[in-house]
Amino acid sequence: MGARIRSIVYYLPTKTLGNDELERELPGFDRDKVERRLGIRNRHIAAEGETSLDMGEKACQKLFDEEGFDRGKIDFLLLCTQSPDYFLPTSACILQDRLGLRTDIGALDYNLGCSGYVYGLAMAKSFVETGIAQNVLLVTSETYSKHLYQGDRGNRTLFGDAAAATIIEKAPSDHFHEFVLGTDGSGAQNLIVDNGGFRNPTDPQAKPFEYSPGNWRTKNHLYMNGPKLFTFAINTVPVAVREVLRKNQMTIEDVDYVICHQANKHMLNYICREIGADESKFHIDVADVGNTVSATIPIALKDAMDQGVVQRGDRVLLVGFGVGYSWGAVVVEL
Repeated sequence: MGARIRSIVYYLPTKTLGNDELERELPGFDRDKVERRLGIRNRHIAAEGETSLDMGEKACQKLFDEEGFDRGKIDFLLLCTQSPDYFLPTSACILQDRLGLRTDIGALDYNLGCSGYVYGLAMAKSFVETGIAQNVLLVTSETYSKHLYQGDRGNRTLFGDAAAATIIEKAPSDHFHEFVLGTDGSGAQNLIVDNGGFRNPTDPQAKPFEYSPGNWRTKNHLYMNGPKLFTFAINTVPVAVREVLRKNQMTIEDVDYVICHQANKHMLNYICREIGADESKFHIDVADVGNTVSATIPIALKDAMDQGVVQRGDRVLLVGFGVGYSWGAVVVEL
């Protein structure tokens, strides 16, 4: 008994934020430089009352309506988000009810960022192969825009909002090769929202401050140390790729396509060179969605399949990395 990816769909909010708007709004914003270096020209932004739970529901409805998947077959629901509707109850429980799924299924949230999709695949595979479930619905939904201060030029440039829904189903043979997962909590302070939890409650009097030239935030908003994250990624991802290939007795030439977390074009170009991948087999497409955190990999995989860049039977290397620090890699046969 094995597991495979059956279907992927995604949802993008209707509201958009383009570089022309950011250039008008933020002093020092250079539209041409951003597009050239980061490869991002547009992002989708959740509406004021639209949450990660709402977006996840819309992605799942597309799965049922457009892909024709029978919701009655789902027997486990996984929801990855770092912008939940509530501390409690679990968003996955609410989503089960909204979608009209059976009540004799498992459902849980897990808090991970840009590695979240690979971790979700690892859990879904485990549930299927141990007989706990036959069809797992994996939802990755994020509204990082709600964590951002309006004057934070750097992070507003990078992040967009999105949700993806993936079905992992029982299969006659295993389509997932061995996983590599990693954690280094010593980097936790380099991508963090300081206030809002029980250690540091939200401060209604928090004052904005310039944390780097041209970038403002309050302690209630997201902070990212860009140089530290870049160093983490370029040091960690090539090692993870070599390890997952070694574990599966493969070389990079044995892989038909590579999809890393779509952080930004500059970082991805560097990673592509470091792992020795052929540029024609390495996915870079952040232009119209930006960095959508845990949704970047399923969006990229869905687009690559729709465009015929990858097809059923291909071996695709998936690599997630980011906040935590956390990372994961796997080779999937579609």
